[in-house]
Amino acid sequence: MKTELKAKFLQHLLGKKKDDQGFTLIELLVVIIIIGILSAIALPSFLNQAKKAKQTEAKTYVGSMNRGQQAYMTENDTFTSSIDAMGIGIATQTANYTYTAEAGTGAGTAAYGVNYSSIVTTGSGLKNYGGNVYLKPVGPNSELTSIAYLCETTNVEASGKDAVGTTGTTCTGTGKLIK
Repeated sequence: MKTELKAKFLQHLLGKKKDDQGFTLIELLVVIIIIGILSAIALPSFLNQAKKAKQTEAKTYVGSMNRGQQAYMTENDTFTSSIDAMGIGIATQTANYTYTAEAGTGAGTAAYGVNYSSIVTTGSGLKNYGGNVYLKPVGPNSELTSIAYLCETTNVEASGKDAVGTTGTTCTGTGKLIK
C-alpha cells in the first residue's frame, strides 16, 4: 500500500506541474498595465531629448560665432557680417537652423559697436538663439574689452535676433540669458 500511495502522489505531482505551467491572464494583464504606465511617463521625456540635441547645435554654433566675432574684432578693429570672414568654419544653414551675422553699432553704444549673431529656425518647434558681442570700457584707462553672451528665446515663434538686447548683457522680453 505504501508503494501505491507513493505512485499516486508522484502522478499527482507530475500531473499538477503540467497544468500549472505559464502565466495566468491576470498576471499578464498586470505586467502590461505596468509597462504601459512606465512608458507613458518615460516617452515624453525621451522624445524631448532629440529636440534638446538639435538645440545644442544652435547653442554651439552661436557661441562659435560670438568667439569668431571677438577674434575678428581683435584683428580688424571692427565687427563683420560675414560668417566666412570669421574663419570659424561653420555652415550658414543646417538641417535645423539658418545662421546669420550682422555687424552694427546698436542703440546707445554707437561708439563701441554691437554685433548680433542670430538664427531663425527652419521649423519643427525648436527654440531660437541669438548671440551678442559688444565692446565695454574697463580699467582706469577705459581700455575696451569684448563681452559676449547668448540668449535663448522663451517661445518658438520669436527669432534669435529679437531675444538679444542692444546694450549690455541683457536679453529682451522674448529671451533669457544662457550662462
